[in-house]
Amino acid sequence: MTAPFTPSIYAIDFGTSNSLLAAASADATCPPIPLDDDASDPTILRSVLFFDSENRFSCGARAISDFVAHGMQGRLIRSTKKYLPDRSFSGTQVGTRTLTIEELIGRFLRTMRERADRHFGVTVDRVLLGRPARFAGGPNEDALAEERLTRAAKIAGFREVSFCPEPVAAAHDVHLEEDRPSRILIADFGGGTSDFTVVRMHGHTLDPSGVLALGGVSIAGDALDGSLMRHKISHHFGADVTYRVPLGANVLTMPRPIVEKLCSPADMTTLQHRDVLNFLRDVKAWSLGGADRQRMDNLLCLVEDALAFRVFEAIERTKRELSDKATTTFRFDYPTVELHEEVTRGEFEAGAARAIDTIVQSLDQTVAASGVSFADIDMVCCTGGTARVPRIAAALEERFGPGKMHNLRSFHSVVQGLAERARQLAA
Repeated sequence: MTAPFTPSIYAIDFGTSNSLLAAASADATCPPIPLDDDASDPTILRSVLFFDSENRFSCGARAISDFVAHGMQGRLIRSTKKYLPDRSFSGTQVGTRTLTIEELIGRFLRTMRERADRHFGVTVDRVLLGRPARFAGGPNEDALAEERLTRAAKIAGFREVSFCPEPVAAAHDVHLEEDRPSRILIADFGGGTSDFTVVRMHGHTLDPSGVLALGGVSIAGDALDGSLMRHKISHHFGADVTYRVPLGANVLTMPRPIVEKLCSPADMTTLQHRDVLNFLRDVKAWSLGGADRQRMDNLLCLVEDALAFRVFEAIERTKRELSDKATTTFRFDYPTVELHEEVTRGEFEAGAARAIDTIVQSLDQTVAASGVSFADIDMVCCTGGTARVPRIAAALEERFGPGKMHNLRSFHSVVQGLAERARQLAA
């Protein structure tokens, strides 16, 4: 009879969009455990937080259902990881309290730890956290992000906190068929960051000296969703509206800062601030023509009924369909707001060109920093759904050739690699 697995350390892939937890002891690892019984894949916990009017907390799929059950009232918070390196974002108002970013993430990580403790029937206070190869900004912002994530893990109840770059973790999940030295490029395309590493492996073995280069950029799936919103969908929500202030002579357009927030999955909720909402109501009253007033009605419905999450779910679904189809239809149906917009792959990729080019440039810089050429790379391992965007896939194949391309498990490769690295720490 197999002895029960008793972990001494958890491995957590805390992501912009999704989070997973695996575990390790000194001599074994276990695969990602179920964290969310309400999810289609229980091992994937959506990185979404919800606080109702009485400050009761839920996360994952339950957060979304609670949000709907409460008439879309309360605070639905997503993409908290994005703000870790942002000094201007220290926290947010939840009810009568201001919660720091460390408290928000700590609450989420504590839920993960408590569910894992119940699953294994033990109490674990050591954790290995994945982190991007590079958070947004420079070295100071990168250090700030890691410090904040450390404090969040402490709030969650972890006594000992370690980190491993996510693309290095993914490398631990690479299984080579031949026992020979190989140079591997790991491309990890997440929701908030695109991370790259070039490693030298011998069979299944990766040691720290085998990491030849690390690189990355804080542009990934969310940014591509934002570009689709900006170039194809936002005009339905007043992005191009024109208006004239009473007694004014000039015809004005929607301010760019508001449009940028409209096109950011993480920032759209700031449009609910009272002063912004009052301004939007004024713009509706001052708008020129019936079509603009209808679009402002759509925007006000979007903001007042807190539909940002649902709109970006529809946008992400459209983006995924364009990986397999040349043309698809963005659909969003809600009382008083019914939108059907045909989108071609060419339109999506043209709108996302700057973001995609920045991602590919970061890839090129990482390979250059490794001291090897594209031809010297033996295998390219990709993880994350953004790797399927045809223009990104084509850029990879152009540099390395289709025969070198391999897809790792989109959601599980990083956390499984973190568990292997955690086993080494526990030994």
